[in-house]
Amino acid sequence: MSSGAGSLRSFKHRNFRLFFAAMAASNIGTWAQRIAQDWLVVTDLHRGGSELGIVTGLQFLPMLLFSLYAGSLADRFDKQKLLIITNAGGACTAAILGWLTISHRVNLTEVFILAFFLGLFGALDAPVRQSFTSEMVGKSDIANAVSLNSANFNMGRLIGPAVSGLLIKYFHTGPSFLLNAGTFVIVVIALMLMRPEDLHRDLSEKKARKVMEGIRYIKGRTDLVAIIATVFFASTFGLNFQIFTALLSTRVFHKDAGAFGLLGSVLAVGSLAAAIVSTRLDQKRKPLFVMSFAGAFGVALIFSSFMPTYLTYALMLPICGFMALTTMISANTYVQTTTPEELRGRVMGFYLLIFLGASPIGSPFIGWLSDSLGIRQTVAICGAITSLGALFIYFLTREKLKNFTYGV
Repeated sequence: MSSGAGSLRSFKHRNFRLFFAAMAASNIGTWAQRIAQDWLVVTDLHRGGSELGIVTGLQFLPMLLFSLYAGSLADRFDKQKLLIITNAGGACTAAILGWLTISHRVNLTEVFILAFFLGLFGALDAPVRQSFTSEMVGKSDIANAVSLNSANFNMGRLIGPAVSGLLIKYFHTGPSFLLNAGTFVIVVIALMLMRPEDLHRDLSEKKARKVMEGIRYIKGRTDLVAIIATVFFASTFGLNFQIFTALLSTRVFHKDAGAFGLLGSVLAVGSLAAAIVSTRLDQKRKPLFVMSFAGAFGVALIFSSFMPTYLTYALMLPICGFMALTTMISANTYVQTTTPEELRGRVMGFYLLIFLGASPIGSPFIGWLSDSLGIRQTVAICGAITSLGALFIYFLTREKLKNFTYGV
């Protein structure tokens, strides 16, 4: 079948349909766990922003340590088998935390350790999963598939926090972790049901592929440097809604678990809208587009920090979500569609290193800053850094980008 037109055309690929359905469940579980984990630390274990920042940082520390290596694995080994291993590991980790919580044995040290191991499997999974998209749909449908995956992720973000909020309210935090464990198993089953003959694979010999080849390639592409640098500022300082909403909800607005979970779902309304719009935007969104939306995202964050009530803050979140996800989807799509297939895993590994790998530094700092200055002031500072970072990258690269030839 030809690639065709339309925002749902990637669904003509059976393997992608299987994976999309499984990831729909997994994304709900992931967001349910994130909400439950934050609530467990702040409320059940009676800890503050510093400890919450450390938990978040530990969960993303493996991305800093292993994403480049995982990108190399993605270019060298069978991605389908690698994903089965990473999702099975994630299931075990979530199940252990669920069991410890339900049996009332959990303590902060165990949360730290299990957050790290969940992040470890996630760090190995992310670059492989990103580059596996092209194998499921082929090069012509990559941009559409990336946007659909983002819509899927944000549909989980819409449903997961609300589900978790209700579970916490009536059954405490343990069931949210067990729910996540079960959704990892669904992904493993979907991967095992895929047809290998339908995958768009490079059948050339998989040689040892060095991580530095990907980094050298990025250094030679001013457009990729501009986009990845912009993503660094936006993700490190802007994309900290786990910390922002947890502390604003509990400390400033004094809400319960249901209201806290609802904020995550409200944020996802804007994110989902951005993902849906992106499925119809197939043209390559160049670095200036990414930098512009990153700047707008930072401004939206600043405005959100001044919202006087829970309701007005909730009304700002969809705007923040739309700006943030438009930035990230555009950056992700551009990097994937303008990178040669033989380098895509390593380039995406480095991209994800910058996208998520800075969190082990940023999250504890933001948690400490919120304890020291206040959460409202911290959100405003993070928004300002996001906008100024995008502006700085623009002025630094604009002359080189004027004469840059885009494409692979």
